[in-house]
Formats: sequence, structure tokens, C-alpha cells
Amino acid sequence: MNKKHMKKINYDISDFQKEVIEESCNIPVLVDFWAEWCGPCKVLGPVLERLAEIHKEQWKLAKLDTDKNQEIAAEYGIRGIPNVKLFINGEVVNEFAGALPEHMVEEWLKKAIPGKNSKLIIEARKMLEKGDEAKAKNILDNILEGSPAESEAKLLLSKIYLFKDTEKAVKLISDIDNTPETVDLIGSIQTISSLLTRLNNQDSFNDSAEKLKYIDAINDLKNKNFELSLEKFIDVIRNDRNLDDDGARKACLAIFKYLGEENEITLKHRRDFGGALYI
Repeated sequence: MNKKHMKKINYDISDFQKEVIEESCNIPVLVDFWAEWCGPCKVLGPVLERLAEIHKEQWKLAKLDTDKNQEIAAEYGIRGIPNVKLFINGEVVNEFAGALPEHMVEEWLKKAIPGKNSKLIIEARKMLEKGDEAKAKNILDNILEGSPAESEAKLLLSKIYLFKDTEKAVKLISDIDNTPETVDLIGSIQTISSLLTRLNNQDSFNDSAEKLKYIDAINDLKNKNFELSLEKFIDVIRNDRNLDDDGARKACLAIFKYLGEENEITLKHRRDFGGALYI
């Protein structure tokens, strides 16, 4: 390769308002706060520049010399460098400090940079919260048509299918990795789908005075009557914790994760659930 003809991209900026604040309304901007005297900055800088070239369609890199821009550095609380801040819509939404190795920067970027479908996924979430599954499904189907591996869209679509086509719901999440962001919902869908499937084989539930109530609770769950289902599962916990290998407790946790921890039904029944565990 003839390096003499390679043109080095200049990421230094001179107008912070225009090149960072305003530009971040169009595309995420990663600002590298650095200085010439800083050794770790000289290690991190080339890493960020390589990644900026690779991911140029997803985000932009802007390098800001803190010695030459002390007011801006002070405004954003820069006390040590290198310091990297991610700006979206004019605001800092994430950051890290220190000269991280390239693979760690890559991992950070995967979590910090919104995907190209993030706005559509937010819209689909809002539709689901309003109970408009048809509109949410339409949005998610369109996302997956263009991005078949979009795991968040698969998870949301799996939630929609869970009570209509359990097999399809499970298939949708079969190739999604368990990460801190996905593990709870994946587990919830798997637990609920197993319970719904076993309704066709009620002999799989061991005998107990609470067995009929437990099956009733699963039927209520199947009909998405979450409150009545939780009430019955919690009652089963109080009377026969061992039924179906602690199945009522697992079912409650799955419903809480399916609905979300801030859902009013979750909040309403969390205390009774906790109390039932320690009777």
C-alpha cells in the first residue's frame, strides 16, 4: 500500500455548537476530549479514528483539544482525559473515561449507539403500551423485513405472538443471545410458553389440593387476565409452594417481567407476592 497517497482524516473541530450540538441532531457524535501532552489520549485516539471510519454511517467522531477549549471542557465536567462523550440530539447520553482497548470500545459502542431502527422500536413499544398490537406488529414486521436479525424487534413481536401462536413466539427468540438487556424477557417468554403448552397435558402437573387453582391461573394467563392469574398463583404459593417445582413463583416472576417492573399490575401484586414467599 502506498502510504504517501493516503489522506488522513482530520477529526478536530473548531465550532462545537455546529459540529457537535447541531450535528448530533442528525447523527450521533462521539466527542474525544484530549490534549497533546496526554499519553493515553495518543493510544485511544487512533482506536477511535479506526472505528469512526468503519462505522461512519452510524456515528461521527469529533476531537476536542481541552487545552485549546478549556471553557467547553469545564462546561462538560472534564476532570481527566481521555474522556469520550456521546452526543445525541444535543445532549450527552453516554460516556467513558480512560484509554480502553479496541474490543472494549467496540462493546461500549454496540450498547451506546442507537440502532437504525431505534425510533421505530420506540414507536412499537408505545403502541404496545396503548394496547394497539396490530399497529405494533405492523411496525415490527417492517423492521424485521429489512433487518431480520434485529433482536429487540424479535422480542417485542414474540410478546405479541405469545398468547396467539406460542410456537412462533418461541421460534422468534430462539437465536437471540442472553444479554443483561434481554435475559429477563427471554426467560419470561420461555416460562409462559411452557405453561401454556402444558395446558394440553394437565397430567404433567403433579397432584395437589391446589392443582385445579394452578390450572385455572394458567388459563387466566392464557386469556391475558393477568390480575386474576397473579392472584391465583400467589394463593398457590401460600398453600403449596412445591407444586410443579415452585411453578407458581416462577409464573409470577415471568408475568412481572412480561408486563415490566413499572407496570401498574406488577406494582400492585409485587408486595403480595413477596409476602406469600415468606409465610
